[in-house]
Amino acid sequence: MPAPYPQEFRDDVVRVARNREPSQKLSQIAKDFGISESCLTNWMRQADVEDGARPGTTREESSELRDLRRRNRLLEQENEVLRRAAAYLSQANLPGKGSTRS
Repeated sequence: MPAPYPQEFRDDVVRVARNREPSQKLSQIAKDFGISESCLTNWMRQADVEDGARPGTTREESSELRDLRRRNRLLEQENEVLRRAAAYLSQANLPGKGSTRS
Protein backbone atom coordinates (compact mmCIF):
# COMPACT_ATOMS: atom_id res chain seq x y z
CA MET A 1 0.00 0.00 0.00
CA PRO A 2 1.48 3.36 -0.97
CA ALA A 3 2.21 5.91 1.72
CA PRO A 4 -0.64 8.38 2.23
CA TYR A 5 -0.29 11.86 0.84
CA PRO A 6 0.32 14.65 3.36
CA GLN A 7 -2.85 16.44 4.51
CA GLU A 8 -1.56 19.78 3.19
CA PHE A 9 -1.20 18.28 -0.29
CA ARG A 10 -4.73 16.84 -0.12
CA ASP A 11 -6.15 20.17 1.02
CA ASP A 12 -4.38 22.01 -1.80
CA VAL A 13 -5.62 19.58 -4.45
CA VAL A 14 -9.21 19.80 -3.14
CA ARG A 15 -9.01 23.61 -3.11
CA VAL A 16 -7.81 23.64 -6.72
CA ALA A 17 -10.56 21.20 -7.73
CA ARG A 18 -13.26 23.25 -6.01
CA ASN A 19 -12.06 26.49 -7.62
CA ARG A 20 -11.67 25.06 -11.12
CA GLU A 21 -13.17 26.60 -14.21
CA PRO A 22 -16.48 25.06 -15.34
CA SER A 23 -14.79 23.68 -18.45
CA GLN A 24 -11.96 22.03 -16.51
CA LYS A 25 -12.52 18.36 -15.67
CA LEU A 26 -11.64 16.61 -12.41
CA SER A 27 -9.78 13.95 -14.36
CA GLN A 28 -7.37 16.56 -15.72
CA ILE A 29 -6.76 18.09 -12.28
CA ALA A 30 -6.11 14.62 -10.85
CA LYS A 31 -3.70 13.86 -13.71
CA ASP A 32 -1.88 17.18 -13.18
CA PHE A 33 -1.29 16.29 -9.52
CA GLY A 34 -0.37 12.68 -10.24
CA ILE A 35 -3.33 11.05 -8.50
CA SER A 36 -6.32 9.09 -9.74
CA GLU A 37 -9.69 10.70 -10.33
CA SER A 38 -11.31 8.37 -7.80
CA CYS A 39 -8.75 9.46 -5.21
CA LEU A 40 -9.57 13.11 -5.86
CA THR A 41 -13.29 12.36 -5.66
CA ASN A 42 -12.79 10.64 -2.30
CA TRP A 43 -10.76 13.56 -0.98
CA MET A 44 -13.44 16.02 -2.09
CA ARG A 45 -16.16 13.91 -0.45
CA GLN A 46 -14.18 13.78 2.82
CA ALA A 47 -13.55 17.54 2.64
CA ASP A 48 -17.32 18.07 2.34
CA VAL A 49 -17.81 15.97 5.48
CA GLU A 50 -15.11 17.93 7.31
CA ASP A 51 -16.75 21.22 6.27
CA GLY A 52 -20.17 20.02 7.42
CA ALA A 53 -21.64 20.13 3.93
CA ARG A 54 -22.23 16.37 3.89
CA PRO A 55 -23.13 13.95 6.67
CA GLY A 56 -20.43 11.54 7.77
CA THR A 57 -17.63 10.93 10.22
CA THR A 58 -14.89 13.55 10.41
CA ARG A 59 -11.22 12.72 10.86
CA GLU A 60 -11.40 14.00 14.43
CA GLU A 61 -14.38 11.78 15.23
CA SER A 62 -12.68 8.78 13.62
CA SER A 63 -9.54 9.38 15.64
CA GLU A 64 -11.51 9.75 18.86
CA LEU A 65 -13.49 6.59 18.13
CA ARG A 66 -10.28 4.65 17.41
CA ASP A 67 -8.76 5.86 20.71
CA LEU A 68 -11.90 4.97 22.66
CA ARG A 69 -12.02 1.48 21.15
CA ARG A 70 -8.36 0.96 22.05
CA ARG A 71 -9.03 2.15 25.62
CA ASN A 72 -12.10 -0.08 25.88
CA ARG A 73 -10.10 -3.11 24.73
CA LEU A 74 -7.43 -2.38 27.36
CA LEU A 75 -10.04 -2.02 30.12
CA GLU A 76 -11.69 -5.29 29.09
CA GLN A 77 -8.31 -7.05 29.30
CA GLU A 78 -7.66 -5.55 32.74
CA ASN A 79 -11.09 -6.68 33.93
CA GLU A 80 -10.42 -10.21 32.71
CA VAL A 81 -7.13 -10.31 34.62
CA LEU A 82 -8.89 -9.11 37.78
CA ARG A 83 -11.68 -11.69 37.33
CA ARG A 84 -9.15 -14.49 36.99
CA ALA A 85 -7.14 -13.26 39.96
CA ALA A 86 -10.27 -13.08 42.12
CA ALA A 87 -11.26 -16.62 41.10
CA TYR A 88 -7.77 -17.92 41.83
CA LEU A 89 -7.61 -16.21 45.22
CA SER A 90 -11.05 -17.41 46.22
CA GLN A 91 -9.97 -21.00 45.39
CA ALA A 92 -6.76 -20.55 47.41
CA ASN A 93 -8.72 -19.56 50.52
CA LEU A 94 -10.96 -22.63 50.49
CA PRO A 95 -10.06 -25.32 53.02
CA GLY A 96 -8.52 -28.33 51.32
CA LYS A 97 -10.41 -31.60 50.97
CA GLY A 98 -9.74 -34.00 53.78
CA SER A 99 -8.09 -31.41 55.99
CA THR A 100 -9.24 -31.55 59.58
CA ARG A 101 -9.51 -28.66 61.90
CA SER A 102 -9.69 -29.13 65.64
